[in-house]
Amino acid sequence: MNINVLYGTETGNAEMLAEDIAAELEANHEVTAINLSDFDPANFDADTLYLLVCSTYGDGELPASAQPFAEKLESEQPDLTGVHFGIFGMGDSEYEETFNGGPKTLAELMIARGASQLGDRIAHDASGTDMAEDIAFPWAEQIVGMADETIGQAA
Repeated sequence: MNINVLYGTETGNAEMLAEDIAAELEANHEVTAINLSDFDPANFDADTLYLLVCSTYGDGELPASAQPFAEKLESEQPDLTGVHFGIFGMGDSEYEETFNGGPKTLAELMIARGASQLGDRIAHDASGTDMAEDIAFPWAEQIVGMADETIGQAA
C-alpha cells in the first residue's frame, strides 16, 4: 500500500515523529514523509493512505507549515471523496482550552472536503509520561490495518 505521512510542524517535533512513523512502516509499504507546506491538496489520490501528524501552535492554531495547506483546502475546495486519512495530534494539556486544536482543525477541513477519517484522532500530550512514538506506532499500524480493508492493496 502507498502511504504518505503528511506533517504540520512549528518546531520540528511533528516532522521527527512523521519520519519515525514512515521508517516504522516502510518494511511493508511504500511510505513517504512530506511536509504539508510541500503538498498540494489537488494531489490527493484515493489509492494512497494519508497519515497526518500535526502539532498545535499559539492559541490552538495550525503550525506554520500546515497553514498554506489549510488555506488551499479552504480556497480551492478540492473534492476529497474517496481519500482516507488518519490523524495524530501533538500538544500539551497544560494549555487545556487549546489542547490539540491544530489537528482538530485539520481533520475538520479534510472531512468538510469529503475525505474519510479512519479511526479516532489521537492526541499525544507532551505533559504526559508517554513518548509520542509509543502511542504513534501502534496507532499507525491500526490505521494501516483499517485501510487494508477499506482501500485494498494498491500498487
